[in-house]
Amino acid sequence: MKQFYTASDIERAVESGARELTVAAFDVVTDEARDLAERLGVRITQSPPSTPSLVTPPTQTPLITTPPERTTASAWGGEAGDEFSEIRRREFPHLTKIHLSNCSQGAQPIRAAQAIEDFVDNWRQEGMDWGYWLKVVREATATFAQLINADANDVAVSFSVSSVVGTIASSLDYKGIRNRVVTTEIEFPTVPQIWYAHEKFGAQVDVVPVRPDGTVLVEDYERRVDGKTLVLSAPFVYYRNGYKQDLAELASLAHRSGGLLLVDAYQGLGTAPIDVKAMDIDFLVSGNLKYLLGVPGIAFAYTKREIVETLKPASTGWFGQADPFTFDYHLNFAHDGRRLETGTPPALAAFAANASMKLIVEVGVNRIKQKVDALSRHCIEKAKERNLDLVSDFDIEHKAPTTAIRVPNSHDLELELRKRDIVCSSRGDVIRIAPHFFNTEEEIDHTIDAIAELAHRS
Repeated sequence: MKQFYTASDIERAVESGARELTVAAFDVVTDEARDLAERLGVRITQSPPSTPSLVTPPTQTPLITTPPERTTASAWGGEAGDEFSEIRRREFPHLTKIHLSNCSQGAQPIRAAQAIEDFVDNWRQEGMDWGYWLKVVREATATFAQLINADANDVAVSFSVSSVVGTIASSLDYKGIRNRVVTTEIEFPTVPQIWYAHEKFGAQVDVVPVRPDGTVLVEDYERRVDGKTLVLSAPFVYYRNGYKQDLAELASLAHRSGGLLLVDAYQGLGTAPIDVKAMDIDFLVSGNLKYLLGVPGIAFAYTKREIVETLKPASTGWFGQADPFTFDYHLNFAHDGRRLETGTPPALAAFAANASMKLIVEVGVNRIKQKVDALSRHCIEKAKERNLDLVSDFDIEHKAPTTAIRVPNSHDLELELRKRDIVCSSRGDVIRIAPHFFNTEEEIDHTIDAIAELAHRS
């Protein structure tokens, strides 16, 4: 049976004269307990595990051993010997459709399916194994941290971007003169909605409009950000058309006026490098189901260490406390990024998230950026050749993988594409083509031709 060790256990060990605490491989020792043990000179050792670790290594034999027969769509996998086509064959053996909806839901890597089976098998065999499950949750936060060059202790796990942005918003003080939240029309609606919900606590929301070309420039923000600005809230990428912003420039703008920067990186993380330290970002949030190739139900939030102690979240819970396993009902916020956590973490989703993010780390974000940039250029050129109404004609350095094309009845067109084994995503009046590193130019060509045919038929 797995056990949890808290600071109280360390105190009892010292009172009994013990100077060493031996724990099992999957036991959980809280951070507060480890800190206290170090201060009091108590050594924490681990007994040899009686069974092998259940954490699925990347090279483990797939639990799903027989992929379904490939259809003709699998012919779009790329040339033999190409580095990305080899990864595709190894990591996406079940991918039989042209999957270009990564801005909405990423394709399923086999390692994510294996990780989910790992959780389900462990649950079935053990009944309850929170020590192991929480270990994987913390490993997932560390993998996310690696993607953005953060320390794992500065990252919180949550259930969605909506939930964690709500926690961040609830942690700020709107009573003083600095109470303005500057956001923008290119944010996904959930974020401005949360800021508007905090107007009853004193927040003043100022929304920067999107330009006719689908962009927001730095000077547009500059006209709104001033000494009353508490937070500049901006996305890394505009979900509708793939327009990508300069995060370091936005951070500098916010900080010059004494404000904070919150970045929603959901639409671009995993396809372009983000370094929260070099860019001087205060908050960064992202879910996992788009270019990080995970599942719904989990999100992560980075908080700059220097501002953690200033945050007083009203939306909180036992996992946001310094030592959850003391079961003390008084507030004692965690002193690191965990301060933004709330309830019991999403363990099942964390298994998939950890596996999928490790794939992104292994492939390498810089390599992925080179590939998706090339696919973006090709997609723009092909759309122009077919005289389609292109909404994403940006310089490649200001463009994420998403390319948007204005079409009549975009949702109906999405459904027609599905009948042809092409998976794209509609938003408003556009259909979005959002490739990842495993996609090919041939898939782009085939998709653009299909969109042109269907759009002109309408």
